[in-house]
Amino acid sequence: MPSPRPPYRVAIIGTGGIAHAHAAALAELPERARLVAVADVDRTRATEFADRFSVPHVFDDPTALLESENLDLLHICTPPQTHAALASMVMRAGVTALVEKPTALSLREMDQLAAVQEQTGAKVLTVFQHRYGAAAMRLRRLVRSGALGRPLVATCETMWYRSDEYFDVPWRGRWEVEGGGPTMGHGIHQFDLMLSVLGPWSVISALADRQARPTDTEDVSVAAVRFANGALATVVNSLLSPRETSRLRFDFEYATVELEHLYGYREEHWRFTAAPGHDELSALWTGSDEPDVDSSHRLQIEAIFDAWDTGQEPGVSLEDARRTLEFAAATYASAFRGAHIAAGELTEDDPFTLSMNGGAVPWEPVKGALA
Repeated sequence: MPSPRPPYRVAIIGTGGIAHAHAAALAELPERARLVAVADVDRTRATEFADRFSVPHVFDDPTALLESENLDLLHICTPPQTHAALASMVMRAGVTALVEKPTALSLREMDQLAAVQEQTGAKVLTVFQHRYGAAAMRLRRLVRSGALGRPLVATCETMWYRSDEYFDVPWRGRWEVEGGGPTMGHGIHQFDLMLSVLGPWSVISALADRQARPTDTEDVSVAAVRFANGALATVVNSLLSPRETSRLRFDFEYATVELEHLYGYREEHWRFTAAPGHDELSALWTGSDEPDVDSSHRLQIEAIFDAWDTGQEPGVSLEDARRTLEFAAATYASAFRGAHIAAGELTEDDPFTLSMNGGAVPWEPVKGALA
C-alpha cells in the first residue's frame, strides 16, 4: 500500500476570536494538517495565540509569512475589509486561500478575485461551515434525488441580539469595514445554507432599516424571494431579537424539513415531517449512520482535505460564494431602491456591484463613524 501523504501545511492570518475556531478545528485533524505559522499585526497577540496552539512560527507581516513558509492552505481570519487584498496576495503566492465570510465587501471585489484566480490557478474558498453538517448534506442528497418532491415554501430566519455595546468595536456596523449589517455579517450563514438546498434564486423584494442600534448599517432586513425552481421564501436577518434563534424551514411536496439552532447544529436540532401518505420518507431521514457532530469549521476543513486527497475541487468555490454575496447585494439594492431585483441585474457598473450600500442608504451615518 502507498504510504499516507504528509499532513497539509497550513497557516493563519489574523489571530482574533474566529481564528481560535480555525486553530481548534485543525488541532482535531492532527493526521491531516499541521498549523505551521500565524501572522497578525499585533505580534503580542500572535505570539500568545501561537503559544496556545503550539504554532512554531510567528509573523507580524503576511508577506513575510508567505515568503518564509511552504504552504498548502492559508486561513484568512482578519476583519472583512482586508479579505480581498489578502486573498489576492495568497493566490499570487500559489497558495489556496480559505477566507472567513464574507469573502469580499462587494461583487466588484469578487470579480477581481476571480481574475486573480484565473491568472494564478490558485483558489479562493469561503467558510460556510453550516453546509457541511451531516443533516444538511443528507437534505441536499434527498432534494437532488427528487424523493421529497418539488420545493414549495421556505423560511430563513437569523434572529439574533446584539447590544449597543457590541458596536463599540470600531470596525463593527460600518459599511466600509464589514460591508453591511446582519445581512452581510450574521444572517449570511443561514441564507447560504438555504441557497445550497434550493439552488438559484430569481428575484428578491426586500426592506431594510436601522431600527435601534448605533450603526451605519442596517440592524434588520426582510426579503421575499422567488427561486428559479418556483419555490417562494422569506428571509429575516435581525440583531434586535432577545430570544435568539437561527431557523430554517423547507416545505416540499412530500415533507417538511426544519432546523432550529443558534450558532451550530446537531441532529437534535432538525425535524422531519412526512406529508400524509408518504410515511416511508421518514426512514430516508432517520436511516443515516453519519456521525452526529456539530456543524463546524472542522467539517469544512476536513472536506477540503478529502477533496484534495481524491483529486476533486473543494467547496465553497468563489463562484458559489459570489452567488451568496449577490443575494446580499440584491437585498440591499431592493430595499434602498424600493424595487424588485432580479438575479444577474446588478451588472458591472451598478452602484450595488461597487458597494453593498450602493451609495443609497436612506438614513444618516452615526456621528463620528467612518465616512
